[in-house]
Amino acid sequence: MTDNLDRLRELLGVVSDIGHAAAVLNWDQQTYMPRGGAGARAMQLATLSRLAHEHFVSAELQETLEKAKGEVVNLDPDSRDARLVKVTERELRKRVKVPSAWVEEHSRVTAMAHQDWEQARKDAQFSLFAPHLEKILALKREYANFFAPFDHIYDPLLEDYEPGMKAADLQPVFARLRERQVPLIQAIMESGVTVDDAPVRMEFEEQKQWDFGVEVIKAFGYDFSRGRQDKAVHPFSTGFGTGDVRITTRFDTHFLNPALFGTMHEAGHAMYEQGVDPQLERSILEGGASLGMHESQSRMWENLVGRSRPFWTAFYPRLQKTFPAQTADVDLDGFYAAINKVGRTFIRVDADEATYNLHIMLRFELEMALLAGELAVNDLPQAWDDKFETFFGVRPPDDAQGVLQDVHWSAGYIGYFPTYSLGNLIAAQLWEKIHVDIPDLEAQIEQAKFSDLLAWLRENIHQHGATFEPLELLERVVGTGLDVEPYLKYLETKFSEIYSLA
Repeated sequence: MTDNLDRLRELLGVVSDIGHAAAVLNWDQQTYMPRGGAGARAMQLATLSRLAHEHFVSAELQETLEKAKGEVVNLDPDSRDARLVKVTERELRKRVKVPSAWVEEHSRVTAMAHQDWEQARKDAQFSLFAPHLEKILALKREYANFFAPFDHIYDPLLEDYEPGMKAADLQPVFARLRERQVPLIQAIMESGVTVDDAPVRMEFEEQKQWDFGVEVIKAFGYDFSRGRQDKAVHPFSTGFGTGDVRITTRFDTHFLNPALFGTMHEAGHAMYEQGVDPQLERSILEGGASLGMHESQSRMWENLVGRSRPFWTAFYPRLQKTFPAQTADVDLDGFYAAINKVGRTFIRVDADEATYNLHIMLRFELEMALLAGELAVNDLPQAWDDKFETFFGVRPPDDAQGVLQDVHWSAGYIGYFPTYSLGNLIAAQLWEKIHVDIPDLEAQIEQAKFSDLLAWLRENIHQHGATFEPLELLERVVGTGLDVEPYLKYLETKFSEIYSLA
């Protein structure tokens, strides 16, 4: 008999439905909603968030879960049913500590913050956003304290994105990355090799950028019959089930990279969600294993594929057809170097692979200080600029290219940024294993064939959804836990070639 398991699935399905309804409203807010809708939308999202929370922590769901545990006790612990119970229990232990009123207020405050963040970024004026960030940080401190005691107030927030990970786990990882990446960057800067990025800094018509990006991600395997692309101030992906997973992008008509690589990045996220086993829909197992695992998919398609020479061997002739005037005097080698130019980029999403993790470390350190009360919100722009200068040797020209550039804090996503670096590491580990299993991978990519790569990811990562914890899934696939070495080796090999390093 699985009566209680079946009832648990029904109850979790209701929670999922409410969450997906809220996600549709959130997608609309960031794409098509008129400015006048902000107040009403904030209340709508707050109500749905509260309802989803109350359904999840309800007495009926808790009682049903307890009974369902008895129905899976003799099952294989790795079976879908056993994992459903395990993950539901893990999440319930957390969510019962959070009052419904907090959930509702957090949703309302972040929904209202988004519009003013957009305006603040447009005007490069942090003071427009600062009051919202004050409220969000106060709510996040309150949230963290629901889970006291902790080693650091950052830990409960990081745990939401990366189950089982603490700030103390991240710090040695970042230390090892900095230990190798800073000398690599220094060697590049002192190499005497000048890479010209003029080939990607010309006039590129927006519609042609759109069309080329769509061509690329269709080739990757993003299914437009189960998704769509729209424009947003800050690119994101979102899904309402495996049959509707949407992406957004943004354009700079004088710089090819943002739309090109942003589209690849978001498609990587979306293909993960499109690849989850449909049997996991409307359950707690329907999402990705973690944000770090999710970012491994987006960063893989964006960088390991999209910034690779084999990829551009296939796609540069197509880009030349799309933009004949801009590419007339640029050969493949020149273009490949241009898209991989290492420099002191102010904007994280436009950063090269060699410096990218430093952008994450900067945010991680500032978030830790903000949460701990060691840094006041009003002092944040100065602290950002000071730390950026320490890391990169230059100061951002304004807040739009500094502290206001990312959407994350307006959405309450504090603790999210480290998952990008974790994604870089996981992607490199998976990439090594993929090369073992698909020895002619690079030859396939040179022919614009991605079906074997996507099939491998579907089989090993995507289909499982949130069935396994991230590091557990990683170990199952590659045989080891988190390891910085494959990523560092990848960076050192790639940039030694581009910059003729010894």
